[in-house]
Amino acid sequence: MIRIGMLTSGGDCQALNAAMRGVAKTLFNGKEQVEIYGFLDGYKGLIYGKFRMLTGFDFSGILTKGGTILGSSRMPFKLMRDPDENGLNKVEAMKQNYHKLQLDCLVILGGNGTHKTANLLKEEGLNVITLPKTIDNDLWGTDMTFGFQSAVNIATDAIDNIHTTAASHGRVFIVEVMGHKVGFLTLNAGMAGGADVILIPEIPYDINKVVEAIKERHDRGSRFTILAVAEGAISKEDAKLSKKEYKKKLESYTYPSVSYEIADQIAKKSGMEVRVTVPGHTQRGGTPCPYDRVFASRLGSEAGKLILKGEYGFMVGYKNREIVKVPLEEVAGKLKMVDPNSSIVKEAKMLGISFGD
Repeated sequence: MIRIGMLTSGGDCQALNAAMRGVAKTLFNGKEQVEIYGFLDGYKGLIYGKFRMLTGFDFSGILTKGGTILGSSRMPFKLMRDPDENGLNKVEAMKQNYHKLQLDCLVILGGNGTHKTANLLKEEGLNVITLPKTIDNDLWGTDMTFGFQSAVNIATDAIDNIHTTAASHGRVFIVEVMGHKVGFLTLNAGMAGGADVILIPEIPYDINKVVEAIKERHDRGSRFTILAVAEGAISKEDAKLSKKEYKKKLESYTYPSVSYEIADQIAKKSGMEVRVTVPGHTQRGGTPCPYDRVFASRLGSEAGKLILKGEYGFMVGYKNREIVKVPLEEVAGKLKMVDPNSSIVKEAKMLGISFGD
């Protein structure tokens, strides 16, 4: 008998259900008897012992379903060692619930913070296998995360739809794409959607360079300009500030987000009409695209295979077009970022896209 626990933690995304289905179907098709316990709402379920037994019926019909059938929540890693409001030791509680159910392994689906806690549990002696989900594609140790391609499709669709109204009215349009620290999503959606300017956290922008790019288009006869701006885009001036100074600036911030500040600056410097569109959480929602369904299923299947072989302490990742296993300690606490000197950035610039630098 193999007993596994399963949970999804952090922000939801497309193909979480497809990945869990991949794990379950692989285990159910193995020769061993299997019991799967689904912990509800992420690490909270593991801490407070909230779970339900999952059967084959629970994994039927969920390949195309977005979100997560187990629910999710954010549980900051930096607070994991702190007792809860009732003095409960969260780490010890997770270990106790793991042993109470006599689990052989925990399958944890999540992003950066989730992997830090997963590695902590591994160091505490629990058997853990993780799967890389995040629309930001910023997990170290894998070339791709599931949810990313689906989010690119949605953000691209938003940019596509802006083109007609931007052209009709001769406006500058800013589409704000998710990504506080990393710009993979904005970069890919911006290129796919034909954005003229792409601003990402890894390449601090000069607002004068942005306005210059817009004016050059206008002088060439273009009626409109579209900017794809990451949530975490930062100006060169702000990038020079210390973390403390930047945090203090944000505390007195009068704009809803950086896109509105950029819009205000462009309007004042160019005299052009500027509009901001924020697709927001739609980028994390809806049905997973075919790529993510296949990709998540493959990752889930490989996780199931590792469990059947008794190999624990790994994230199932994707490197050089192959599914691989990556030691958790190599993943936890590391962020994969866009290299400003990468070929994709250079190629985007060759296409005439401005990064405001």
